[in-house]
Amino acid sequence: MKKIIFASLLLAVLPFLSCNTIQKTWSNMNAFDVSEDIKLGKQVSDEIAANPSKYPLLAENGNEEVYGYIRNITKNILSTGRVAHRNDFAWQVKIINDDKTLNAFCTPGGYIYVYTGIIKYLDSEDQLAGVMGHEIAHAANRHSTQQMTKIYGMDILLQAALGKKNQMGQIAESLVGLSFSRDHERDADDNSVLYLCGTTYNAAGAAGFFKKIQSKGGTPPQFLSTHPNPANRVQAIEAKAKQMNCKGSNTNTTQYARIKSLLR
Repeated sequence: MKKIIFASLLLAVLPFLSCNTIQKTWSNMNAFDVSEDIKLGKQVSDEIAANPSKYPLLAENGNEEVYGYIRNITKNILSTGRVAHRNDFAWQVKIINDDKTLNAFCTPGGYIYVYTGIIKYLDSEDQLAGVMGHEIAHAANRHSTQQMTKIYGMDILLQAALGKKNQMGQIAESLVGLSFSRDHERDADDNSVLYLCGTTYNAAGAAGFFKKIQSKGGTPPQFLSTHPNPANRVQAIEAKAKQMNCKGSNTNTTQYARIKSLLR
């Protein structure tokens, strides 16, 4: 009933809003409750676990030190108290054993996936922490379900309001490869700095990823293709860290190299 009322009110007021206001309102709208983020995330996690050919999860047995290391980075970020839904979402970490993919993602509800490819590609712990902070921000700020609302439109809200069953498996599958808007990417970059600023890490750690892409040249990873270029993001991330007067400087390069050597 609440969703029916919300949808009706929204449709009633849209004609009276300016184009810019409508665009901003629509981009931030979310037809999903927080409980539905949690449910969707669990579904995605189950589907990934059931599809080892596409998502070959690194076995925890024999890789306890690597898992412990990545989970400690997550703990450091969450312990700052700056992550929304810190106590609501799962914040579980899994590693995908795929050296060719430079990626990490976090589903709604806080299921974090890091590819071995990006672990091996990066040079220091603060860089990985910056990337993970960025992905955690997408989940914490509920960008995925905002983007799904934008893609599916009012139909998904009205179906939920009327109690109809959506094809949630299809929706969950599409969340894995979801592309975010420029605004969402900027927000995630800013929050990565915010999170790391509350730790001993170099708060501009995420900038290291984009610097490396610049230095390597060639085609950037697919998930960066529609977003601000790496140079602009480096400048924005470093400026944010300076603006916030972040004091952390730890990169833990030696320890990070050791963890990389354990991934064969």
